[in-house]
Amino acid sequence: MYLLSRYGATCATIFAASLLVAACGAGGSGGGGPSATHNHGTATTPALNGFPAPVVSASNPSTEEKIALGRHLFYEPRLSGNGTQSCASCHHQDKAFTDGRALAIGSTGETHPRNAQGLANVVYHATLTWANPALTELERQMEVPMFGENPVEMGINDKNRAEVLNRFKQDATYANLFKAAFPKDSDPVSYANIIAAISTFERTLISSDSKYDQFLRKEASLNESELRGMNLFMGEKAECFHCHGSFNFNDQTRFQGLAQVDTPFHNTGLYNIDGKGGFPFPNRGLFEFTSRPADMGAFRAPSLRNVAVTGPYMHDGSIMTLKEVLDFYAAGGRQIASGIYAGDGRTNPYKSDLITRINLTDQEKIDLINFLGTLTDEKFLKNPKFSNPH
Repeated sequence: MYLLSRYGATCATIFAASLLVAACGAGGSGGGGPSATHNHGTATTPALNGFPAPVVSASNPSTEEKIALGRHLFYEPRLSGNGTQSCASCHHQDKAFTDGRALAIGSTGETHPRNAQGLANVVYHATLTWANPALTELERQMEVPMFGENPVEMGINDKNRAEVLNRFKQDATYANLFKAAFPKDSDPVSYANIIAAISTFERTLISSDSKYDQFLRKEASLNESELRGMNLFMGEKAECFHCHGSFNFNDQTRFQGLAQVDTPFHNTGLYNIDGKGGFPFPNRGLFEFTSRPADMGAFRAPSLRNVAVTGPYMHDGSIMTLKEVLDFYAAGGRQIASGIYAGDGRTNPYKSDLITRINLTDQEKIDLINFLGTLTDEKFLKNPKFSNPH
């Protein structure tokens, strides 16, 4: 194996294991939270630039016409109740479809309690939010920002539902786009079709051409610092690979041929506000859905693809830089000395066993950050197929 000859057996073994996750779905839950298994449709889709073939809902097959409509709707502010905000308002292409804010802001100005997640490779995600294990399909997840009332995001409600649809029915361009995307429907402008089209577009948002991907394909080289960072990332010292070891650099993936889909959630010791493991309401992770004390503060590990452009970090955007993220993990959790969130996350009783103190030198942190920088896919961030068509 290439890495075996250059960088030693330990790194090569770990690296081979990470590739096995992509090929065979061999990754475990990694600890730190419960797992669930979901069955999904098996609509055939080809493999993408070395990635396994993704799963697409059999009830919503992809067509070029549906993708085109979904792209228009993704960038359309008229899809919000007050006509001011689009999906793209919280998902900017140049930021890998995050928004650069600590916390997202809805169409009415209400602040969301959580950080907007990126949409790169969302077709491969097993669950689709920070901590809701039930939202496994884009079509269902999209109902939350469109119709949710706490917090208000797109702000579509009973009072304006008909008005929002009429905006598209009365627009000749959209009338033609809907008709082309759903030719069998006598009245194609509907919320079901809006959701289907946007979901189809989002499934095309594939990021697979970073410097790291090019390195794997022997189309580019990593410098010495990036290589050292890769060895740390894939090795037992930094142990990043336990939660970010798949081809998508997370631990919740699904793709065609995978017999079991694991959905682990992790408490990383970010808070311990009462000395008993408490996290600030309403951001208490999986606990919000299970009421199990052991699920307090358990969140999904996000993909690290394009991570250099997706800050601020964590579910609540409370860590601003990658350097601070590494300091947090190296300390084995976060200690907050004063204020309403005061507490020692390092001693959180529900913290994952994977989160322990790591003795990283300043140079090793620099190397890790430089490796994470190789996960940025510049072509993805600028791909005209994903840009605003208006």
